Amino acid sequence: MSLLAHKRRKRPEMNLVPLIDVLVMLIFFAFVSMQFKSAATLNITLPKVETAGKNEFRGSVTIGIAKDGAITFNGKPVSDAELPGVLAQVKNVDKDIPVLIRSDEKATLERLTFVWDACRKAGLNKHHLQSR
Repeated sequence: MSLLAHKRRKRPEMNLVPLIDVLVMLIFFAFVSMQFKSAATLNITLPKVETAGKNEFRGSVTIGIAKDGAITFNGKPVSDAELPGVLAQVKNVDKDIPVLIRSDEKATLERLTFVWDACRKAGLNKHHLQSR
């Protein structure tokens, strides 16, 4: 008998460690790249501004103006009468906090100027208008 006849073939094995590593990285990448949207956000279409720079905003105060003129403060609806009081409370906490104003492109200029003026009256002079 020859030596070749006595050799047993080894069963093929699949190395699972690299496969698991790749799957973990794919799941990690999916979670990192996912965008979580708050249910309280308005459906706002921001106006496009050709000369605008990057929208780098690091503040924690956001005022939204919807198409119908409804105003939200950090995602919560506020009335026209409540807005100056809320902004005054913000100024008492930090007068240099930046305020981001997100106005729908279909909202009237009157609503935008009302919010802008309310910020100035409250003493918050660092306000930004977000565009796309």
